[in-house]
Amino acid sequence: MKRIYVNENWCLGCHLCEYYCAFANSGMSDMAKALKDKPIYPRIHIEGDERISYAVSCRHCTDPICVKSCIAGAIKQTDGVVQIDREKCVGCLTCVLVCPYGALSPDENGVMQKCELCLKNSFGEPACVKGCPNKAIVYEERGETE
Repeated sequence: MKRIYVNENWCLGCHLCEYYCAFANSGMSDMAKALKDKPIYPRIHIEGDERISYAVSCRHCTDPICVKSCIAGAIKQTDGVVQIDREKCVGCLTCVLVCPYGALSPDENGVMQKCELCLKNSFGEPACVKGCPNKAIVYEERGETE
């Protein structure tokens, strides 16, 4: 299964992946209208300091603990992709607590969100990959991830 991988040696810490992600999931066709003067809620996050930075997103684990831990049954795995049913999510934050990668976060309404590989968007590939100016984020098939 294709997944998102990050080469922290190439990450500039520019946060463009966060903006492209927020735009891709905004449901709008104009980036400026979707994001200008608004807080953004990306499904990928840049972490690090002045020495090293890297993007944190869902690893779509082969045996995801977030799926097992969701008290509302809102998180499921289909064809290897871990997805959240936003209608079922109760915002309890259990998934945030159990994710070893820190990949889940609440949106502006307190509903959990995470990278779903832009499968519901029309980008063709994850928006963070398309928006990374240094090609530090790639979408490719590698070995299995836990």
